[in-house]
Amino acid sequence: MKEIKLKAKAKINLGLDVLRKREDGYHEVRMIMQTIPLYDKLTMRTAEDGQIRLQTNLRFLPVGEDNLVYRAAKLLMDEFQIKQGVEIDLVKYIPVAAGMAGGSSDAAAALVGVNKLFNLGLSIEQLMERGVKIGADVPFCVMRGTALAEGIGEKLTPLPPMPKCHILIAKPGIHVSTKFVYGNLRADALKEHPDIDGQIEALKRGDLRKLARLMGNVLETVTVPEYPVIRQIKETMMTCGALNAMMSGSGPTVFGLFEEEAAAQEAYRMFSEDGDARQVYLVS
Repeated sequence: MKEIKLKAKAKINLGLDVLRKREDGYHEVRMIMQTIPLYDKLTMRTAEDGQIRLQTNLRFLPVGEDNLVYRAAKLLMDEFQIKQGVEIDLVKYIPVAAGMAGGSSDAAAALVGVNKLFNLGLSIEQLMERGVKIGADVPFCVMRGTALAEGIGEKLTPLPPMPKCHILIAKPGIHVSTKFVYGNLRADALKEHPDIDGQIEALKRGDLRKLARLMGNVLETVTVPEYPVIRQIKETMMTCGALNAMMSGSGPTVFGLFEEEAAAQEAYRMFSEDGDARQVYLVS
C-alpha cells in the first residue's frame, strides 16, 4: 500500500471583475487570484479493490460523485484505466461555500495525488488541462501562487508574488450560493470596475499599499445588499487597521490585509470574541 499526504490551499481574490455574460451562460471574468497558507489535508492511499472511497470530517459533505475530490480522482483513474482503488481521507479547515475555492483546491490536490500514487507522469500543465473539466478554479488551485485569471477563470498568467503581509479571514455564519450571485449580477449595468491592471503594476513593484487600495470585487454589488453582515465585517476590519478589506469570490468570507502584526492580532482577537464571524483565521 502506498500513501501520500497533501495540502489543499485556499485562495482569495485580490481583484475580481466581470466583463460580460457569455452566450454559453458563463461569465467572462478578469481577476487576480492568490494562494494563502490556509489549507485542507488529504491523505491518499492505494487500495486493491478498485474502488474510490472518500471520507471527511464534515458529516454534511457528500462522499460520492457529488464531491469534487471523488470526481477528480475518478477522472484520472478512468482515463488511465487504473485497476487499483484509492482511499481518501479529507480533513476540512477551509470554510465551506465561502468563496475561497476549498472544493476546487481539494480536487486539485486529488489530481496531484492520483498522479503521484500511480506514477502517471503528468506535468502541472497537463493536470491543469484536466482540472478545468472539474471546475473553473481547479487549474489555478493546481498551479497556485499569484495569477491573473481570465476567460471563465481557466486562462492563467503567473504574476509576481504578493508582498508579505498579514491576512485576516472572517466568515459569517451564512452560506452564499455562487449560482445566486452570478444569476443576479447585471454585468452590463456595472458602473465601477476594479483596476486590475493597476494591481498588476503594484505586484510588479512590490507595493502592498497600492495593491490594497485598488482591491475591488464587483460581486459585492449582489452579495453585500443581500447579506449586510459582510459590510459590517469589512468596516470592522478597516477600523482595526486593515489597509483594505474585501469579500473573496462570491462570498461570504471577508479578508483584510494588515501591515502590522499587532493590529492583525488585535483584530483576530476581536472577531474571535464577536458574533459577526463564525470562523476566523489569521495567516501570514
